[in-house]
Amino acid sequence: MSNSPFKMIFLSLAAIASLASANASAQANYPSKPINFIVPYGAGGGADSRSRQIAQKMSVILKQPIIVDNKPGAGGNIGTEFISRAAPDGYTIGMGNFAPMAVNKTLFGNLRYDPETDITPIVLIEKGPLVLVVNPNSPYKTVADIVTAAKAKPGVLTFSSGGIGGSHQLSAELFKQSAGIDMIHVPYKSGSAGLTDLMAGNVTMMFDQMYSAMPSIKADKLRPIAITSKKRSPLLPNIPTFAEAGYPKVEVLNWQGLIAPKGTPKAIIDKLNAAANEALKDPQLRELMLSQGNEIGGGTPADFAALIKSESSKWSAVVKTANIKPE
Repeated sequence: MSNSPFKMIFLSLAAIASLASANASAQANYPSKPINFIVPYGAGGGADSRSRQIAQKMSVILKQPIIVDNKPGAGGNIGTEFISRAAPDGYTIGMGNFAPMAVNKTLFGNLRYDPETDITPIVLIEKGPLVLVVNPNSPYKTVADIVTAAKAKPGVLTFSSGGIGGSHQLSAELFKQSAGIDMIHVPYKSGSAGLTDLMAGNVTMMFDQMYSAMPSIKADKLRPIAITSKKRSPLLPNIPTFAEAGYPKVEVLNWQGLIAPKGTPKAIIDKLNAAANEALKDPQLRELMLSQGNEIGGGTPADFAALIKSESSKWSAVVKTANIKPE
């Protein structure tokens, strides 16, 4: 009887129950050790800075160190893939950014992760509009000026970007499609390089991040034309939105939020979501985000998942229509 089928079944059920109890205990005690926070971009950039700021606030709330680890490359794909392949135990999370989460699946076509099936959204951290800027000596002062010139001289006006498939280029491609105009894309190795060449008068225009463009706008080294948000920015109250200029479809918000590997238990996702929402209430962090022209995120995992789905559909259509190919 010692090896009877009934005893074997009993032992198996006991083992399953024991494992379930251990898992429940681990989730209840989470986090009980340091958390790794993956940033899919290099040190010193906007994604890196915000990741370190939010990680520091969350570490205090969760009472565990959160260690930021930069894994840049391939337009954010390397770091995002690393997150997707990590153990779904809550001890590897990271920043999910606009391009690797909503653009690159269509752009590259051969990702080794699927943002829809391999990633669990935690919470949106922020959304930031872009601003269309030109050289201060440019003859163009309004969106209408640019559209008129582009229609009169198809394929002559140029726009710079920080590389293929990023929000700089996609904003301009969406503008081109909405206005029915033809302009030439001039990609650079970084957004700052594209902006420098614009200030030197070597390209016509650029859609740039607010936090990046504002110092040069304040120094009168760039002229702002229009902003890609629904409402005007408090930082540029006299600059119209594209909707006000007659192009309501040109709405672009470069966003980022926390993500985890698929299969991470809901109880852990909920704890991380609560900690991030609490961190986003910090006055110092809020002031910093708002001073850069960004909109503060927050909300539920479902809210962030819905944004990712909507953005993926929108930018997939733009990439296909513009026939954008990776470098």
